[in-house]
Amino acid sequence: MVSCRTDEVALDDDEVDRLFRALADVTRRDILRRTLAGESTVSSLADHYDMSFAAVRKHVNVLEEAGLISDHRIGRERRVRGDVDAIRRAQSLLDGFEDIWRGRIDRLDALLAEEQHHE
Repeated sequence: MVSCRTDEVALDDDEVDRLFRALADVTRRDILRRTLAGESTVSSLADHYDMSFAAVRKHVNVLEEAGLISDHRIGRERRVRGDVDAIRRAQSLLDGFEDIWRGRIDRLDALLAEEQHHE
């Protein structure tokens, strides 16, 4: 379990894996960017890529499984939009990793300063 809490919601290892797997692909990052800018249909998203509708649909499914986008229907049309809260959870996770590394660097700096002081 990743020790990351945002608004009292813990991210477990499976959620973190889905999140980073979804963000690892350039097309999915672009779809996410577009859906954060505004709600869209899968068909209109597919117009932006040199791939089949089915391929874009698979990318959308991966983003949905990771919780990065959500969908709803209006009539026969399926509309998707980016989930800002999911982006905040991802940011919080990365901030936690940054805190770990900054702590390590701070301890290393303190050790080096102490060593120089004793010379």
